[in-house]
Amino acid sequence: MVKAVLTTKISPTYDDLPEERYYFPRIYLRRVEQAVGDFVVYYEPRRTSGHANSLGGRQAYFAVANVIAIESDRTRGDHFYARISGYFEFDRPVLFREGEHYYEATLRRDDGKTSKGAFGRAVRALPNEEFEAILRAGFIRDDLSPPQQQKSGRAGLEEPHSDFERPIVERLIARPFRDQAFTRQIRLAYDNRCAVTGLRLINGGGRPEVQAVHIRPVASAGPVSPRNGLALCGTAHWVFDRGLIAIDDDFRILSTHQGLPEDAARLFLPGGQLKIPDDPVIQPHPHFLRWHRHNVFKG
Repeated sequence: MVKAVLTTKISPTYDDLPEERYYFPRIYLRRVEQAVGDFVVYYEPRRTSGHANSLGGRQAYFAVANVIAIESDRTRGDHFYARISGYFEFDRPVLFREGEHYYEATLRRDDGKTSKGAFGRAVRALPNEEFEAILRAGFIRDDLSPPQQQKSGRAGLEEPHSDFERPIVERLIARPFRDQAFTRQIRLAYDNRCAVTGLRLINGGGRPEVQAVHIRPVASAGPVSPRNGLALCGTAHWVFDRGLIAIDDDFRILSTHQGLPEDAARLFLPGGQLKIPDDPVIQPHPHFLRWHRHNVFKG
């Protein structure tokens, strides 16, 4: 198994949905096969689509995931799908270079400039140390700091100090870490404001009351991605999880004819339009909204 970098655009030419699948031609088959069962890092290039004149891409690493299988495209024998699980978006995108430092050493030429040839490969092998460096830069450092030395239950005795630091991957896949990161990302994306009611409530201790909600739950293979999330107040969260409301592809609130409390409906934003982030990169994705409508919504 070998870790890899997978390049994908905001508006991919191929049939990509990074949270679930990565579409690629045969030229990269061996490299992706080597990554099956291991981690990959997603990279967004300068171009935002397949058009040569499209620009605006972040040129940054933005998420980590696992490749679990490869399937052939039955309609195009020379193309394949990498099936993805455990998708987890970074707190912040990581630029491919910081000053003279390149996170991927192969992208730096001997003269210190960027290797366009290496950048031209959509799938690239990623050594463990470079993988860990990207992850450390992508998540808030406090969450990836070494665990505190633990004291034993006996008075006057402590466990001996160890220089061993729990591997970053072990901490990355822990549910508490992923939940905390998802909450941070959703609250930031929605400015601590409920997408359904527009309410922005902060308690006396400065803690926002809005909750980070998965559109497709983790228990149903929902990814840790802002595109699979909503910021909702407690009431909106309750009616959404019970299928009393849903969201259409134009971000309008749909409600059931029966079962929705009248007091809850009065809290909705005028016109029933969802309050979403301006940045399309973190707006709810229609794929996950449709899953909720088909599997949870009672309308």
